[in-house]
Amino acid sequence: MQKLTDRIRVAAFDLDGTLIDTLPDLAAAVNLMLSMLGATPLSEQRVRALIGHGVDHLVLSALQESLGERQAHAAQRSAAQALFRRLYGQALFKRSTLYPGVMQTLRSLAAADIQLVCITNKDSTFALPLLQQAGLSELLAFTLSADRLEDRKPNPAMLLAACSRLGVAPADMLYVGDSGGDISAAQAAGCRVLAVSYGYGNPQALAAARPDGLIGQIDDLVSLYARPDRVRADLDTCPTGAS
Repeated sequence: MQKLTDRIRVAAFDLDGTLIDTLPDLAAAVNLMLSMLGATPLSEQRVRALIGHGVDHLVLSALQESLGERQAHAAQRSAAQALFRRLYGQALFKRSTLYPGVMQTLRSLAAADIQLVCITNKDSTFALPLLQQAGLSELLAFTLSADRLEDRKPNPAMLLAACSRLGVAPADMLYVGDSGGDISAAQAAGCRVLAVSYGYGNPQALAAARPDGLIGQIDDLVSLYARPDRVRADLDTCPTGAS
């Protein structure tokens, strides 16, 4: 029986919440920034809910949530963004960890002659050194980051750019992510998409977005079968989890 890996030529991955649990370092930088600005720190779970839309969104949303009814003025917002970038850049992979099975899964896919790429809303200033420090860079053909606001997922632009760069049709690329934006971007691009339930997205909301499948651990994707009737059966029996 043909496996899913026999049907695809490229596997593309989101970064935060999919390959790496970056929440500990993001939350530490956010709360140190807030403390230095005299604002109230947030719980790690509140920071988690703000991840996925880029650094500026994370910083401004955290600042506004910390201040509550008070409005952050322009100078305060600018200071917060600059401060966070400096703090986070100094500790990208201090507390963060690879999710279980990531390294083995990427190696298995590469051994099956599947090209691997990372497509993320994270600024390249952070994404590239983070992947390097995590030991993933050598397994990836390249990484695309949404350094321009207009390229940010759920816009499919980066996924289509990856297909064009690799010379493959969108139907030949599988995208793996942990958010509704990831699913929407892949569907708009014409790529197949698997959502992971262990990341920062709500599993019920992810399922409602109707990805091709929802998996509970990343190495599940290596053993999924290509036949549509079998894929759904396999996905329904995959274990789910939360980080």
